[in-house]
Amino acid sequence: MSGPVAGARGPRSSIGWWGVLVTSGALAGVLLLHPLTMVVYWFEFHPELAGVSSVWEFVSLRMRAGFLPRMWPMTLVFALVGCANALAIGWVVRSLALRQRQVDHLESELSRSVSSLIAAGEGEMVEFKSSARWDLREGKVSRAVETAIVRAIAGFMNHRGGSLLIGVRDDGMPVGLENDLRTLRRPDRDGFQQFIVGLVETWIGADACVLLHVLFHAVDGKEICRVVVEAAANPVFVRDEHGARYYVRTGNSTRALDAREAVAHTATRAISR
Repeated sequence: MSGPVAGARGPRSSIGWWGVLVTSGALAGVLLLHPLTMVVYWFEFHPELAGVSSVWEFVSLRMRAGFLPRMWPMTLVFALVGCANALAIGWVVRSLALRQRQVDHLESELSRSVSSLIAAGEGEMVEFKSSARWDLREGKVSRAVETAIVRAIAGFMNHRGGSLLIGVRDDGMPVGLENDLRTLRRPDRDGFQQFIVGLVETWIGADACVLLHVLFHAVDGKEICRVVVEAAANPVFVRDEHGARYYVRTGNSTRALDAREAVAHTATRAISR
């Protein structure tokens, strides 16, 4: 089973981070928000407050009273307000940090040349496919080949992202896109890109298409398509006539997880974020 998104904290450290945030928020609500509220109250009503000579005396009295049993409900309200503010700020910060990690990862992925990817071979974040729809053995268009492309893309989305090189054999030999292009209504790069995006839209969903970046390169005189896939924030499923299936990249292959494994994996991904 795969690990968390690149750069993400582990489940325990993530839970600990949120725990510290909630605790800090509660303390801030009681020790900062409460006194500030009392200061505002003083400046608005101090002419009517008998026996209190200064704002600091008033705040001190109210803070001490806040810890008496009869005032615990009020103190709890300030603690809850502080927690809510802290959680809201924490969610924004974590969302921005996650998006920045995704941007950094994408920049790093795009900076790698296709030649270096091919030379390194298949791995956790790189996969080769000889074609996107043409079965080289059968000599015809094959839905099984198209399905393998979609599964590979979904596996990257449910893991750490990666690059799918189409037109490259498993041994790293470039074979090009000529066979695939001949089967398309538009036998050019735009047509091939539309075909790849269409597969993802049909089998996974239109919202997943924004995670694709389709590029083309010439290697040894052969045209290669590189599909750079970003990791998805939420689990993605491949839907066909048999239902929805969950795929994830493990090592140098993509495999389907059963229901128990899928639930465990999605829960781990959610916590690690």
